[in-house]
Amino acid sequence: MKDDQLQTLVTQISRHFFQLEFKHKATFNKRLRTTGGRYLLEQHDIEINPRMAVLGNGVLIGIIKHELCHYHLHLQHLGYRHRDHAFKELLLQVGGLRYAPRTAAPVWKYKYRCRNCGQLYFRQRKINRRRYVCGNCHGVLEICAKRNVKKLASDA
Repeated sequence: MKDDQLQTLVTQISRHFFQLEFKHKATFNKRLRTTGGRYLLEQHDIEINPRMAVLGNGVLIGIIKHELCHYHLHLQHLGYRHRDHAFKELLLQVGGLRYAPRTAAPVWKYKYRCRNCGQLYFRQRKINRRRYVCGNCHGVLEICAKRNVKKLASDA
């Protein structure tokens, strides 16, 4: 899905569920990591995490509804924050998602196992196995698996 397709989807959802026009920009922002989307207060634009589009249309539409709740309430000078009663009510009415599902790839790159007790250790950086030993039994550590984190976390 491209930005222009997202723009048309957001305007359609705004008309259908809110009976209001969406007059600003909606774009994908691949720098968003832990959030499904965000509403920019000063520009009134909406940014969506592109990983949410991969999870399916239901999730994407739920996140768009969530951000549109912020958008329309803010423009009407009502409570647009998560804690506000007006926001919670409107989100419930339109059926938006309260929380975005997790999409983060595993952050570990190296997996070590103790030769004696089998304890597993997950690390982002390679460790000096001559210097570090198992915390339980002081056994020798060996590399079990190595992952390329960049390939796992790449955007679709």
